[in-house]
Amino acid sequence: MRGYRMILEKRLLQVAVAIAAAVPVATGLYGVLRGPGFLNVAEPWPVDLDSHFRFYSGIFLAIGVGWYSCIPAIETKGRLFRMLAVFTFVGGLARLWSLFATGMPSTGHMAGLCMELVGVPLLVVWQSRIARIMRAA
Repeated sequence: MRGYRMILEKRLLQVAVAIAAAVPVATGLYGVLRGPGFLNVAEPWPVDLDSHFRFYSGIFLAIGVGWYSCIPAIETKGRLFRMLAVFTFVGGLARLWSLFATGMPSTGHMAGLCMELVGVPLLVVWQSRIARIMRAA
């Protein structure tokens, strides 16, 4: 029975990561394609803003793809998992700084902030647990 529960918990973690990674992949791709228009702002916007926004959208997309690369054999991907978590967490800290510096963002950005600063660290703890259990088995 213990083996079945280990596999089930591993699968649940993989599903959670797949769902969570869909957000940076989808929003990153959308930001690359639409530029600042993604935020429903009126054109024209400065060319440098467009370039900067699309660059960071591309990084967001790449981080999402990186999360997806952790799903197969997730118990062995601890280093990459933690590295992606640090990137995501630091982005969340920057978003938190923006909240204090400029005010409350939209609901979607607040959800992102919660995922970046709370959800991702919890996923790291969960991945570490799965790795430890699988090594002991």
